[in-house]
Amino acid sequence: MSIYKVLGLMSGTSLDGLDMAYCHIWEENGHWNFDIKQTKDIPYSDEMRNYLKNAIYLSEPDHAQLHQDYGKWLGEQSKQFIDELEEEIDFIASHGHTSHHRPEDGITFQLGDGQVLANTCGKQVVCDFRTKDVSLKGQGAPLVPIGDRLLFHEFDFCLNLGGISNISFENNGERIAYDIGMANMPLNYITHQLGLSYDENGELARSGSLDHDLLKKLNSLEYYCSPHPKSTGYEWFTSKVVPLIDASSGTHADKLHTLIHHNCEQVAFSVRKHGNKPTSRLLATGGGALNQFFMDILQEKLGPTIELVIPDKILIEYKEALVFALMGVLRLEGKINVLRSVTGAIQDSCSGEVFFPISD
Repeated sequence: MSIYKVLGLMSGTSLDGLDMAYCHIWEENGHWNFDIKQTKDIPYSDEMRNYLKNAIYLSEPDHAQLHQDYGKWLGEQSKQFIDELEEEIDFIASHGHTSHHRPEDGITFQLGDGQVLANTCGKQVVCDFRTKDVSLKGQGAPLVPIGDRLLFHEFDFCLNLGGISNISFENNGERIAYDIGMANMPLNYITHQLGLSYDENGELARSGSLDHDLLKKLNSLEYYCSPHPKSTGYEWFTSKVVPLIDASSGTHADKLHTLIHHNCEQVAFSVRKHGNKPTSRLLATGGGALNQFFMDILQEKLGPTIELVIPDKILIEYKEALVFALMGVLRLEGKINVLRSVTGAIQDSCSGEVFFPISD
């Protein structure tokens, strides 16, 4: 039994920072197992956050420069974390940070040059997990469901509440997953207007009232009627959702309150649509699972037959970094790590580019 010692790196659409998870991953008796040994979160500076947020608008040369600069920064953060661990690692699995994602045009791009990252930290790197799937006519997203299937198979549904919300589940022997819609992205958009990083436990949202007109408009967005597989991101949010939020005359608290109700209604609708058992268990992770008001409303909307399971804080915050570590292991073992049933690609794939450090 080989135990892989992997550092998983994740930067999501919420732009709050870099999640780093040092994991042990191994296969035993046909089942994959994991142990998250140590974690670290590196918050982005305002400069870095704005740089990444506006990467979509950069010229080609400036975007290429950011790709290298961010790869170097990832390498520096990884090296510092590895030095703190005082333990050898086998390799780094990096998601990077998505700057462009238009799979319908065959385009996806994750910032963080793998070769620069490898050179900077002196370790083997596996990264760029989306491009191959998009070249196979897939959405290139979501990718985490391979981890849901292999590491969290005891749950009927796995829900991730990051910047956006996505769900995965088994259906007739196939893993199905898609982006439901929004989670923290619109909440952060509103709290940032108040000079807050986030709404602690959803207390501000809890104090608000429902804006029925805004709720109706949000629930009527065309994306929700689209069949899966489907994925969404920052472009959809800014073009379709922000104008509705800005047009509302409600207070900031009212908008937060309404958006949480909207998010939970869409999640509950997706779960009920695919549930086929008298009772089900749903695992919730991602930053949204730390928002108590969000979780209270979600359980209310799910109803008594669906158990909402909220794991420990480490798994809530670092599950995605863990899954990218697993995807790196599967890539090096030549095993499938991206599922066509999830992305809509013409075939399953073993995805990811491998880079070895090159010394000067």
